[in-house]
Amino acid sequence: MDRRERVIMALKHKETDIVPFQMDFTSDEYHKMAKYWGGNDFFNTIPNHLHGHAYNGFRGEIDGKPGYFIDDFGVEWNRTGADKDIGVITKPVITSIENTNYTFPKVNVGRLKKEIQVTYETKQDKFFFGGIGFSMFERAWSLMSMEETLISMILNPNELTKLLEDICEYNLKVMDIYLQYPIDGFYFGDDWGQQRGLIMGASNWRMFIKPMMEKLYAKAKNAGKFVLQHSCGDNLEIFPDLIDIGLDCYQTFQPEIYDIEKVKKEFGNDLAFWGGISTQQLLPKSHPDEVRSEVKRLLEILGKNGGYIAGPTHAIPPDVPEENVVAMFEVLTNQLSKY
Repeated sequence: MDRRERVIMALKHKETDIVPFQMDFTSDEYHKMAKYWGGNDFFNTIPNHLHGHAYNGFRGEIDGKPGYFIDDFGVEWNRTGADKDIGVITKPVITSIENTNYTFPKVNVGRLKKEIQVTYETKQDKFFFGGIGFSMFERAWSLMSMEETLISMILNPNELTKLLEDICEYNLKVMDIYLQYPIDGFYFGDDWGQQRGLIMGASNWRMFIKPMMEKLYAKAKNAGKFVLQHSCGDNLEIFPDLIDIGLDCYQTFQPEIYDIEKVKKEFGNDLAFWGGISTQQLLPKSHPDEVRSEVKRLLEILGKNGGYIAGPTHAIPPDVPEENVVAMFEVLTNQLSKY
């Protein structure tokens, strides 16, 4: 059984010879681990099971402004602070949703195709996915700020709906390009949750975000692809909604938020879960032996009857000690020695 087959079986809720897994790193942690493990090629020695390319709109660094990046939507991102992977927005490009002449860019088809092709050529035997980061809510607040997006849900619902429809139409055009390639699934990134409950509340999510995600999911499902959704935080209240519109796999599955045994029992026949290994508490704060014990426990609980892709609940941040990364790595890869 190769890695792609393991992931597909897990997504179909069938037990596999080992639980498929994925480890990703923030840039700071990557450089730290490269030094610890003896070279930048260390990542290629991890037998990860998924490989993909997700469009997030970033074009590149701004000439003459080191550490500042521009995206396709005209938004400037400052990466000179603590967050060197995404950054923070310097100022919104939509200052008034009631009176805006903002025009969406055209999809840069040539650049996107080139990026997808390069990624596809290095996929090996892994599950290969396309994706869109900042897919709906995050794209809206990146254009007009978090505060204005949330306020608009109350004061300017029609104008916000129009903006979200425009974002959705843009994303559907991006998906058309990905679907020209032999992808196995489509991955959407859009953080909706906070530590307890949804940022905008379930009713507003259902009114503004759900109809757009339903369109995006449908396009992927109609093409025969699995649908994977990343959303940090507590999204338990909308799990039935996500299942209803066609979600196959939810990531990330944070144990500080979810009772993993209870949620696995209640939703495990309909949703696969990706994550579970805490980057909030376990990995940064525990002894390596505790990491090994907890990862083994998660594999046993969540891997039962399939439906689980093991991994950290986020790209591993720089406060995680190298020894704990190695402890997690050992448990995940030692599964392979059984066969």
